[in-house]
Amino acid sequence: MTNQQRMDIINRHIAAGVEIPCADGVIICEHTIIGPGTFIYPNTMLRGCCVGARVTLNNVQAEDSEIGDDCKVGPWVHLRAGTKLGQGLRVGNFVEIKNAEIGDGTKVSHLSYIGDATFGENVNVGCGLSVANYGGVKGVKHHTTIGDGAFIGCNNSIVAPVTIGPGAYTAAGSVITEDVPKGMLAIARARQVNKERKRNAIQRKGAVPGHPGKQDSDGEALHRG
Repeated sequence: MTNQQRMDIINRHIAAGVEIPCADGVIICEHTIIGPGTFIYPNTMLRGCCVGARVTLNNVQAEDSEIGDDCKVGPWVHLRAGTKLGQGLRVGNFVEIKNAEIGDGTKVSHLSYIGDATFGENVNVGCGLSVANYGGVKGVKHHTTIGDGAFIGCNNSIVAPVTIGPGAYTAAGSVITEDVPKGMLAIARARQVNKERKRNAIQRKGAVPGHPGKQDSDGEALHRG
């Protein structure tokens, strides 16, 4: 695509009611449909996509994906083939979605990978979700299903295949390997244990307080307590 062809496509969408205040880095390939009232900001690439009305796209790369009305996507979002976003979604910083259907009103705000999954409506995804969809054999991917109104805690890993029921919660830091029934709270992490530090080492002659194992000024290695 030449720059003139790129600008011709952009101008055609602007004439149809799409807002592109700065065309720098914006690439819209042929056969992409965009609804009126949508804002497209720099460094956005759309290829083979269907974008609804009143959508905001900020630094987004999307291919063969569907984005519903009133979604806010970006910055730094990658929507890979097979992604279907419902209406009124929030997909935020550093999120990658592949071959997944995300229901209306769901929020995936930051730092997440979602692959081969179905999320219901009004699901809240905390920071740092990773969906482990790989089946261990090339070409085999397992599916994750999350029901309406579920709450996924920060720093979760979901090892597919897993189903999380409607209204269920997962605690922060969990690795979810089994189904979570409707309305239940899943906690899948070790308990925190606080132990008193041994202080023998820092009481030794020449030890450096707060630095077990560090050498003193004479080069003598300090032993750990």
